[in-house]
Amino acid sequence: MEEILNGYKVGSATWLYLSFFLIVAIYFRFSRIVTLRNGDLFTLLAISPGILLAKAGSSSGYVWLFIVCGAWMLRLIFDGYFTRRPRLEQNLNTSGLTFLCAVAFVLLSIHAWTSDEVPASSVQTVEAADRLLNRREAPTKAAHSQDDAKAGPAAAVLTAPFAKLAATINAEPKTAGPTAMMNAVYAARLASIIAHLLVIVALVCIGRWHFGDQAIGMAMAALYMLLPCTSYDVGRLNHVLPSAFILWAIASYRRPMLSGGLMALACGSLFFPVFLLPLWFLFYDRRGAFRFGAGVAAVGLVLAGSLIFTSPDTTTFVHQMIGAAIDWPALSFRDSLSGGFWQPEIRWYRIPVFVAFCAGTIVVSVWPRHKTLEHLIANSAAIIIGTQFWYPQQGGVYSLWYVPLLLVVIFRPTLSHLVPPQFARRDTVDQQANVPTTPELAASGSPSTGTGARLR
Repeated sequence: MEEILNGYKVGSATWLYLSFFLIVAIYFRFSRIVTLRNGDLFTLLAISPGILLAKAGSSSGYVWLFIVCGAWMLRLIFDGYFTRRPRLEQNLNTSGLTFLCAVAFVLLSIHAWTSDEVPASSVQTVEAADRLLNRREAPTKAAHSQDDAKAGPAAAVLTAPFAKLAATINAEPKTAGPTAMMNAVYAARLASIIAHLLVIVALVCIGRWHFGDQAIGMAMAALYMLLPCTSYDVGRLNHVLPSAFILWAIASYRRPMLSGGLMALACGSLFFPVFLLPLWFLFYDRRGAFRFGAGVAAVGLVLAGSLIFTSPDTTTFVHQMIGAAIDWPALSFRDSLSGGFWQPEIRWYRIPVFVAFCAGTIVVSVWPRHKTLEHLIANSAAIIIGTQFWYPQQGGVYSLWYVPLLLVVIFRPTLSHLVPPQFARRDTVDQQANVPTTPELAASGSPSTGTGARLR
């Protein structure tokens, strides 16, 4: 607010209180207190205080977040047992929610554009995009922000147009130093705004295409904009991009090849969507999984080709391919590079936590065998939340990884009828199309055989 109204500033704690009462006024069901919606709403709002405490350096903030994430894990595991999902109206009509969402998006966009605190990881992603455009060699050991996750090649490829646009708008002569840095900052701000817009549109499309109600999609989008955890990390481009791609993959789940390409972009932006791939492969049937894998492979080849432009030799290319999306030293169990929960004296406890996470990922990927869209959404969110328990860099505070999916889980109706698309062989379809029906058999006087005869 200080950027719009001089001298009027809304701090993080103040926005937590204001948004809490605004969200409760719009989404809380006052006519029936004990409902699943109200419980989900308060559990969702409980994420933001933990983030504030963690950012202030309090260890209790990480404990708070782990407790909330644990509650959400249980909620997602048993999501399929909540079969009664009636449609619940919001306390504000669709037109009001649209207006509120638009205003919140504009205010957060202004905050992201004018804020001096641009995450270093977002700027480094734009710098990687600039190296890709100018075909400059990547540093052998690229420095990155120790309090944030390392972005992959997809983030650099997708932010390249914004880096080019920022350099074009700033028509000053090319000089090393402040000008190049400011271009990277402007491009990072613009890319972050567009990434949040992609999340908003994806939520609206999911509500319209799969829930059969655009009002639900708008309610999810407005709540995403009003949540305090969104405003706290509004400039974290590398956190929003993979979430946006996962949402769009869910929106286009009926086209496995397109979903596979979108999931590949998510995996290429940050490492955590890689753990979702087994679940998505098992969601489809054999031919659907083949098409999904083809989409993943196609986009993966394009991303691998982008690294060729910044690799002077084969050794550098292999090094970038292996460590492009994952910062191996930060993910090792030997040391802790950040001031998160896993301090050096307790870092070894991450090993059993990671083993439990891998076992849980296998279980939710395999079970149940025949999945619907309900299982795909809930299990994907459970896997992403599971990464928060063992990831070393500021573990637990990366809320933008899973909050958009939680909104879909909270607002979804019963989706047991949305099953994976079936892809039969073409010759089988043609054979079934040529089989005469029972009236045709009766008219031709031919003896009835097969299923029709057995039914009679």
